[in-house]
Amino acid sequence: MERTLFREEHEIFRNAFRRFLEKEVIPYHDQWEKEGKVPKEVWKKAGEQGFLCPWLEEKYGGSGADFLYSVVMIEEMARAHASGFALSLHNDIVVPYIHSFGTEEQKQRWLPGCASGDIITAIAMTEPHAGSDLQAIKTTAIRDGDHYIINGSKTFISNGLICDLVIVAAKTNPKADPPYTGVSLIVVEDGTPGFVKGKKLEKIGMKAQDTAELFFEDCRVPVENLLGQEGMGFYYLMQKLQQERLVVAVGAQRAAELILEETIKYTQERTAFGRPISKFQYIQFKLVEMATEIEIGRTFVDRLIQEHMAGKNVVKETSMAKWWVTEMLKRTVDQCLQFHGGYGYMLEYPVAKAYLDTRVQTIFAGTTEIMKYIIAKQMGL
Repeated sequence: MERTLFREEHEIFRNAFRRFLEKEVIPYHDQWEKEGKVPKEVWKKAGEQGFLCPWLEEKYGGSGADFLYSVVMIEEMARAHASGFALSLHNDIVVPYIHSFGTEEQKQRWLPGCASGDIITAIAMTEPHAGSDLQAIKTTAIRDGDHYIINGSKTFISNGLICDLVIVAAKTNPKADPPYTGVSLIVVEDGTPGFVKGKKLEKIGMKAQDTAELFFEDCRVPVENLLGQEGMGFYYLMQKLQQERLVVAVGAQRAAELILEETIKYTQERTAFGRPISKFQYIQFKLVEMATEIEIGRTFVDRLIQEHMAGKNVVKETSMAKWWVTEMLKRTVDQCLQFHGGYGYMLEYPVAKAYLDTRVQTIFAGTTEIMKYIIAKQMGL
């Protein structure tokens, strides 16, 4: 089906960003996978060309672009198989917290650097014993005069090693009842005494995206680094999770389309018993099934992008998209790898890398099971 979301300026931007990826990202991605992180210089180059937080107002270093520019970049990153460059995490998940809940002083202090690439961001919610259940976090931030003293640890933090700034979910009131009313968001800058970046975590996929443990040991942070109000952190997180889930769904949808396109081409070129394997009815039927699911996903995701941009509350629907599209992607990649036979198990083929990178999609940003729990609550169950 023809897509009607984008205007000419979006396609011009797409071509520019695609050229950037072809020049600055794709040739080096294999090396970054070996090193386990993306160099900060690449972030600077992205900022110089306007690819960091383009939705920010001009006074903060952006160009006031709409969300579709973010969609374009998410889709092009998927097209490039550039799973290590956590651009959308920075652009569309972390920085919006500062923009929405920060004071004007905080915005002036941090947002221009976020747009230029001088500040790379991360968000620290997950703990060793608290994943999707944010109420159960143990990290504390106790007020001491003009500072908060933060103690605790976080894990599975993307951009954890290279970040210059991390938004930390911590309990400013550990005795709050209910517990979520004691959660606050505090910005911690790299180099703050007591803020320790732990080891790089070894993953099965997305190897170029650094993921780390973070530790806070009597870490003293100025009170003015509090985002919004004390005790409102949980509410702020809930407000922003709609866009986070949509961002994941957008990337997963495009990844599914691309891996199917590549697999169809492979089945038309690969021969067995004297003919292309795409001529076998079983393979045709499976390709048709995948194409149908992907078409359904595209219709749903594009509609949600429109609803989100219109400012509508689509928490239930984005939660649906997050779990369904990522599960669909997982099924699609698994089947496509099967059609590649032994070659599908070789990392020189994109389907093998996609298989490794895809597995986390149904886990991060809220597991499939948590998404279903949220939807059930939205349905009044």
